[in-house]
Amino acid sequence: MKVLLLENISGVAASQFEEAGFEVEALKKALDESELIAKVRGTSILGVRSRTRITAAVLDAAPELVSVGAFCIGVDKIDRAASSDRGIAVFNDPHSNSRSVAELAMGEIILLMRRTFEASTRLHSGVWNKSAAGSHEVRGLTLGIVGYGKIGSQLSDLAEALGMRVVFHDLAHVLARGNARPVSFRELLETSDVITLHVDGKAQNRDLLGEDEFRLMKDGVCLINLSRGFVVDHEALARHLKSGKLAGAAIDVFPQEPESGGVFSSSLRGLPNVILTPHIGGSTEEAQQNIGQFVSARMIDYFKTGNSLLSVNLPHCHLDVDLDPDSAAGSHRVTHIHRNVPGILRAINDILADRGINIDRQVLDTRGPLGYAIYDINRACDEELLEKLRSVPHTIRVRVPGECG
Repeated sequence: MKVLLLENISGVAASQFEEAGFEVEALKKALDESELIAKVRGTSILGVRSRTRITAAVLDAAPELVSVGAFCIGVDKIDRAASSDRGIAVFNDPHSNSRSVAELAMGEIILLMRRTFEASTRLHSGVWNKSAAGSHEVRGLTLGIVGYGKIGSQLSDLAEALGMRVVFHDLAHVLARGNARPVSFRELLETSDVITLHVDGKAQNRDLLGEDEFRLMKDGVCLINLSRGFVVDHEALARHLKSGKLAGAAIDVFPQEPESGGVFSSSLRGLPNVILTPHIGGSTEEAQQNIGQFVSARMIDYFKTGNSLLSVNLPHCHLDVDLDPDSAAGSHRVTHIHRNVPGILRAINDILADRGINIDRQVLDTRGPLGYAIYDINRACDEELLEKLRSVPHTIRVRVPGECG
């Protein structure tokens, strides 16, 4: 049982895999497709962060691969359709770095409103300019939060504790925290002193802020984007920063991001009171440890029990492991991933019944084109039984949890 971890994933993950009986190889760098194809052979679990691309060719090079883990929020670099077609579960962690992102946003709000970053930059170049012009307390200002999920709601609490008024806009119906109140997107743009974006990577969020939206904003507003690079038109943002319409911005994500150590190009470079950071919103040691622990735990549970809760591509199936020694003594688990078409469950049950195998417990769930079933049966699965289950039309993968392949 081999685990391959790339991109300097927290050592917490490696430790958990080793304690669970896996052999772990951990690399600090990302691998390109050809390197990964050569390296991934024989791997049961693959862990990456945000730079490694998992293509169909990579998946084909690892027939024993059971799951892929994105030790981050985004799964854009993983071909999820190809993973589903091969019965490979994909996991990520959408929550563990939320506090880190919220804290950075709060810090940048203060830095922008006090023009601290601009003053520091000028002082580094030898210019002493002690002035209160354009510098403001955050107390009493209105913070507009676009996207009121785990990050946005935590930021709401932090901002209100500092005396800010909070308004938010979210497509989902969510419960307001504290005295925050929901408003329309237009009202948020027109009334906020600071606007911060915490939306996901769905296509509907592309170009969320462009020329028309900037024109609706108050003069002197500050913008923070710690979500996705493609949600803001950077050329329009640069124009409105140069004209003074916007008093400042803090940008952590960009439409095109180079590899680590690469050359960064942006129309925002060199502008005063603009904080640029290299996609580090969630990059704290605490966040990486929490992510390492969370994703590895999900992957270990899936490998050993078949439980697919929180998978981003498979149906969410969960069947408790029976700890009663009397009832569990004769139970053996098998899982079946298949196309979501009528008759699959009946075909599986007929195969088991024809062999005199009793089903102790079973659970089935579907998700779009996929179906997933977990069975506890009273007889161990031999190769003949597994081949019969694999021969059921529309079967994608049959697996005995705890075993490779």
